[in-house]
Amino acid sequence: MENQRRVKDAAEKYGEENVVVILGGAEAEAAGLAAETVSNGDPTYAGPLTNVQLGLAVYHALEDEFKTFVDESIYEDQIGMMEMILEVDEIKEEMSTIRSQFSKY
Repeated sequence: MENQRRVKDAAEKYGEENVVVILGGAEAEAAGLAAETVSNGDPTYAGPLTNVQLGLAVYHALEDEFKTFVDESIYEDQIGMMEMILEVDEIKEEMSTIRSQFSKY
């Protein structure tokens, strides 16, 4: 709930078009739920983003779009191991699906 409030506050303060959300969930379904929440509103109707459709751009830390903005050695040190143990293709597919359905940016 606190993260939803922070995202909502950032979108209000900086403008929705200027906020990008980076997720790191280990499972595609969990990452997809978080992505849907910051794009289309909280589907559980439990948090500050209930019925709030921000349409924010949202990416997972394992996606190439994020990797291009991070120093390669830092990425490898902090995230590289996760690429070997997580279902990266499933996560990427889920994130792409959510962006195509809900993202305005």
